[in-house]
Amino acid sequence: MKVVLQNLTKKFSGRGKKNAGEVTAVNDFTVEIPDGELVGLLGPSGCGKSTALNLISGLLKPTAGRIFFGEDDITDLPPEKRGVGLVFQNYALYPHLTVKQNILFPLQNLKGKNRPSKTAMLEKAAEAAKLVQIDGLMDRKPGELSGGQQQRVAIARALVKMPGVLLLDEPLSNLDARLRLQTREEIRRIQRETGITTIFVTHDQEEAMSISDRIVVMKEGVVQQIGRPQAVYDDPANLFVARFLGTPPINVFAGQCRGGRLYLGQDAVLRVPGIADQEVYVGVRPEGFVLCETGALSCEFGSVEVMGRDISVVSRHSASLNPTVRAIISAENRVDPAGGTVRFSLKPQKVFLFGKDTEERICGEITES
Repeated sequence: MKVVLQNLTKKFSGRGKKNAGEVTAVNDFTVEIPDGELVGLLGPSGCGKSTALNLISGLLKPTAGRIFFGEDDITDLPPEKRGVGLVFQNYALYPHLTVKQNILFPLQNLKGKNRPSKTAMLEKAAEAAKLVQIDGLMDRKPGELSGGQQQRVAIARALVKMPGVLLLDEPLSNLDARLRLQTREEIRRIQRETGITTIFVTHDQEEAMSISDRIVVMKEGVVQQIGRPQAVYDDPANLFVARFLGTPPINVFAGQCRGGRLYLGQDAVLRVPGIADQEVYVGVRPEGFVLCETGALSCEFGSVEVMGRDISVVSRHSASLNPTVRAIISAENRVDPAGGTVRFSLKPQKVFLFGKDTEERICGEITES
């Protein structure tokens, strides 16, 4: 099921004397989600991603804009007629019902010709439970399950009607790190097996990038960039996107383009032919540094953090807007801290320039000095 959001806007009325004006949670949100894809809505808390999900589900009514499932305009349809499955952050299971009863609940609420027979309901519930690998827990109650198992029950309950669209609102945030990794792999597997168009809301960029076919990066209700995860990482549209994606985060410097060269402080680090003389923000991915005795960028050495196959060289530079400069290099390198400085050359494809005033990406050729 293709999902199309056209100029979707949601405004909430202000409350109290101090907040009397309207609050725009989603602002002119336009995106097309292809049939059968898993798309991540990604952004910091308060950016409007959960509001957008609630608009798609019908739990909220948009102030402006339209919502299409396939060719059908469903903007004014009530939630129960949209054919969506919704999984909440807190699972929302019925504690007095067994796993089987929780999964059956959506089917038992169907009316008229849409209501399957009792035998068909049991078959569908068994299929959904098997899909999320909880078929051996059907007679337990939620209180007897782990957090990961409860999340699987919530997913099975959403899938049992085989919805046209599956909506997941921060489904992994209540799980520990190991369970998060395991469960996100399961979500990806389930989505591929069912082919259901899935929209996944998260503030965790690692989660979104690892399982999404494409991501939608949001800030203050506005779409910043849409694309394949790796493409967005490699080609950020603005400084916000560059900073939001990546672990460790991108290194940001105050720089200058002057005479066809890029300067960080006094260091002329790269050539930028064709880019006008101006002050810029310079983003350098941690993996964009090459340890080199004759490198153009000189930094004050801080420490080395061992990461296994890689090491993280922590240093400082007067032009850095981050407290420290963090470079990820191969553990085969040997860093000599004796001189108090460390020198790097930069990989041009890992360096991005942004306008000082707009913070939008400046496109142009960047080459080694």
